[in-house]
Amino acid sequence: MTPKNIYKILLISITGILFFTSAHGETDEENNIRIYEQLNAGVVNILKVAVSYDFYYDPIPTEASGSGVVIDKNGYILTNSHVVEGAETLEVTLVDSSKWNAKIIGTDPKNDIAVIKIDAPSQKLTIIPFGDSGDLKVGQKVLAIGNPFGLDRTLTTGIISSLGRTLRSETGVEMDGIIQTDASINPGNSGGPLLNSEGKLIGLTTAIFSPSGGSVGIGFAVPINVVKRILPDLIQKGYIPYPWIGLEMQTIIPEFAKELSLPVNKGILVAKVIPGSPASKSGLRGGKNYLRVGNIILVVGGDIIVSVDEKEMNVVSDMFRFLKEKKPGDIINITIYRDNKKMNVKVKLEEEGRRGQQ
Repeated sequence: MTPKNIYKILLISITGILFFTSAHGETDEENNIRIYEQLNAGVVNILKVAVSYDFYYDPIPTEASGSGVVIDKNGYILTNSHVVEGAETLEVTLVDSSKWNAKIIGTDPKNDIAVIKIDAPSQKLTIIPFGDSGDLKVGQKVLAIGNPFGLDRTLTTGIISSLGRTLRSETGVEMDGIIQTDASINPGNSGGPLLNSEGKLIGLTTAIFSPSGGSVGIGFAVPINVVKRILPDLIQKGYIPYPWIGLEMQTIIPEFAKELSLPVNKGILVAKVIPGSPASKSGLRGGKNYLRVGNIILVVGGDIIVSVDEKEMNVVSDMFRFLKEKKPGDIINITIYRDNKKMNVKVKLEEEGRRGQQ
């Protein structure tokens, strides 16, 4: 081997070492160790005791565990809604093995987020700082800490595999903008932190895709910017005041449009307008007749929504995504076709929990 070739090999090796050195001047391994040592105490184990009933209606206590993230010195802990759902009691275990009864402060099943609280001394609590999920990149390194299968504070590492995934929550609502990662996530990790290489919280682990029940390298996390947006309402109100419009809808596809001789080949059919709803008060109209197209039964004769606030509405999920970004009291401008005539209808959204009470 010539001196020139030896020089090239040395140069490549040095470049590789620099590439795996973080902004703190540390190697990838050192970065993993530092973040874990600094922040693992901010991850808690949550034990849920729920009650189910057997064939004879006798109560049977059941236990399930998950993870949580300490977010301030007052004892507020961030976790998944499904981790605490149906809980009779909640017990939180800190890094020093001390156990604390927890109460549920607020839940948002639509985003699978919940806040619980313990009354532990502030000196016992390690806070995991919030990051920013708005500028994430595919390929970016991430770290996950949680309690898979009851094994306390397990660290796994990986990368962001994809961004903007859609995941259906347990309520059936689609969650958008979900982070996909190959960092190993298993049952018990739910509610744990997904961290960047600076040790900032960028996501809350929520689900895995697994034919076997274990990690196959496809895990999902709710972006922290979603959490930051709804956190004040969760703590102050205990729920998220989502807006309500009061419509039952069906997606138009070209086959339907051709069969029904519609003026557009995509959009949303208004199947039903709920009495007393914002949509009803604004004069939107639902269908009156039923028609079978293939294997689908359509409710026809109602308004056809094509856009809201100049944003195209091609499928029903477009409307749900749009409404998630709005608040009760907002006025939206809906463009519709009625009897083949294009027109605009303004709707003032109401709070979902107050349906028809105003």
